[in-house]
Amino acid sequence: MPALSPDAFITQLARTLAPLYVIHGEEALLALEAADALRSRARQAGYAEREVLTVEGAHFDWSQLTDAMSSVSLFASLKLLEIRIPGGKPGVEGGEALQRLAASPPPDTITLLQLPKLDRSQQKSKWFAALEKSAVITEAKPVGRHELPAWIARRLQRQGQTLNHDAASFFADRVEGNLLAAKQEIDKLALLYPQGELSLADIRDAVANVARFDVFHLSESWLAGDVARAARMLDGLEAEGEAPVLVLWSFTEDVRMLIKLGRGLKDGRGVRDMANELRLWGDKQRLAEPALKRIGGARLMQALTECARIDRQIKGVAQGDAWHSLKRLAASLAAR
Repeated sequence: MPALSPDAFITQLARTLAPLYVIHGEEALLALEAADALRSRARQAGYAEREVLTVEGAHFDWSQLTDAMSSVSLFASLKLLEIRIPGGKPGVEGGEALQRLAASPPPDTITLLQLPKLDRSQQKSKWFAALEKSAVITEAKPVGRHELPAWIARRLQRQGQTLNHDAASFFADRVEGNLLAAKQEIDKLALLYPQGELSLADIRDAVANVARFDVFHLSESWLAGDVARAARMLDGLEAEGEAPVLVLWSFTEDVRMLIKLGRGLKDGRGVRDMANELRLWGDKQRLAEPALKRIGGARLMQALTECARIDRQIKGVAQGDAWHSLKRLAASLAAR
């Protein structure tokens, strides 16, 4: 069955309980909230016993899972069994055990399998395919910048507070890339202000600047033509001590990607056809073609030349400050 969003997962728990659940993904806060919601719902339904198995390394004894699936508690008739695989790789023996679990979940037991972000090969494995057929699955994906204002608004609405578009956008700028801190700031607003609409001034006064920026998401800002966000991300990366060579690599890779995309489109290929070849996934796939039309081939070639000059600055064989040049390059690529 298709993976549910964490919100849909929690909503479904209120209606019914299934024998087998899988939570995976890289956004720790959303994965934790989904697991906590399941634990709470299981307790309400009488699943009083809880057993946790943590798979650490290749030497885990998978007979423990067999024992846990067949054991009967002396104190409770219903049990919540949690299986945690922090590395996301159960191995051959573990994969076979998980396939048996998917085929025949233990009676009087709710089983929760917790996994990190899974790559494509892991999601296409036999054990995960078996789980997809029988388990309720939720994927804790990161909340992107364009989704963040609506996510904040939904959270505030739960505590009886609202805010307008400008206030939501300002809030998002301050907490981007740090969802746990965003939740903490939302919780703080419930303590500071009564229910009702929050003004931009309220948000400015109360919400701390706790944004964290990931160099691997940097291109989303200039591909979208968002000059201010690109500058803010580069300021943040510089302040956090990120290596300029990694930032330059991000620019160079995505400039080259747009150049290759332009050649492919001229040859009659589609963006989706080139997605895997050019690593166009998520927001990049949506943003790439409009960015190509806006920037144009000539400016992209100029940007590639500028990347080479910044590389020499980083190596100390050309004059100028690399961070200053990176910010100028971002502004140029983001300009409309």
